[in-house]
Amino acid sequence: MSDLNIVLVEPEIPQNAGNIARTCAAAGARLHLIKPLGFVLSDRRLRRAGADYWSDVDLVVHDNLEVFFRETPAERCLFFSKKAARIYTEIPVEDEGWFVFGKESTGLPDALIEPYPGRSFRIPMRPGARSLNISNAVAIALYEALRLRGFPGLT
Repeated sequence: MSDLNIVLVEPEIPQNAGNIARTCAAAGARLHLIKPLGFVLSDRRLRRAGADYWSDVDLVVHDNLEVFFRETPAERCLFFSKKAARIYTEIPVEDEGWFVFGKESTGLPDALIEPYPGRSFRIPMRPGARSLNISNAVAIALYEALRLRGFPGLT
């Protein structure tokens, strides 16, 4: 298991969370879900999207964002938002990565990313594009971090 962590703040769509779980299993990253969730963990759509990878998913569920930040200070996190100034190719290579993504309908709140402009990143899109699917955004960011590290433990 790598030291990379994907954090989904209040995810709403079970299929997206399942796809992200599968990506985390394949990449060796830990998946953190911050409640409230828009689904239950037994949801068949969540399970189906994660396919047969669930036994390889290192999943941690946190009661809320406040509890998560008590355990993992925000200063250690990298925040992903279309509102960030820096692009994802500028993410630092750190010993431990905590990649935080917001919920599908609203993303991360401004109050969370504004205090950390140097730790907030976006994925470039053409003008007028609203957003990428969160599972695609997670995959882009996670594999960029893995690329920067030389894909440790992956073949």
